[in-house]
Amino acid sequence: MCIGIPMQVMEVGAGHARCWSGAEILSIDTSLVGDVAPGTWLMTFLGAAREVMSPEAAQRSLAALSALEAIMRGQPADLDAAFADLIGREPQLPAHLLPAHLRPTPEPES
Repeated sequence: MCIGIPMQVMEVGAGHARCWSGAEILSIDTSLVGDVAPGTWLMTFLGAAREVMSPEAAQRSLAALSALEAIMRGQPADLDAAFADLIGREPQLPAHLLPAHLRPTPEPES
């Protein structure tokens, strides 16, 4: 399983940004997401930004990661709060990962 890390942009350079994750500041490749500004939240994986996130989405992801870290240390975690978006439903695969027969049909162009 791959786990992305939300990081907040601190400084911007050509094709990269210095981003903070709470524990460290790293240089992140921004070529996949385009121009970003300080304060922007990015979902990062393997040193590259994969998407721009809202501050709310970043906080939800950070809460879930904190809960996982607590569990791995043998500490209690409020899983209902950390994974509130999954309570009462199964996680859904993005359309591009679904088997072909389950993918939504694209709308015809007018």
